[in-house]
Amino acid sequence: MRFLVRPHQLPARLSAGLVILNSGLGKREADQPTAEGVHGMAAGTYPFLKSQDPQRFVRLLSTGEIAIGTMLLTPFVPSLVAGAALTAFAGGLLGLYLRTPGMREEGGLRPTSEGLPLVKDVWLLGIGLTLALDDVRDR
Repeated sequence: MRFLVRPHQLPARLSAGLVILNSGLGKREADQPTAEGVHGMAAGTYPFLKSQDPQRFVRLLSTGEIAIGTMLLTPFVPSLVAGAALTAFAGGLLGLYLRTPGMREEGGLRPTSEGLPLVKDVWLLGIGLTLALDDVRDR
């Protein structure tokens, strides 16, 4: 089996992978109020999610986070694949930031205190794009 991670990619893959894996594992056994809160925020931004059961939604979100975290931490998963998955996930998180009222200061992109926990996930988008583009460039 050949390792597909180059040494300079390890810090980014490890840091993002551990954070996302931990987040997914933390949601695995979410109670009803937590599931309803997570689902409510997501459904408020992405209306097609409103028909989902909150517990089922959080289980699927948890599974997705665990899968992405595991991809990032597994050295034989190509950086293009792991980076693309991370980019898509981070794009969804930033969509929450951009589309949820009260997350940004009026008329701009600067976060409010409520938006700060979401906007900081821009680093995930940067890592995902860097991993994917690094792999594309080397092909």
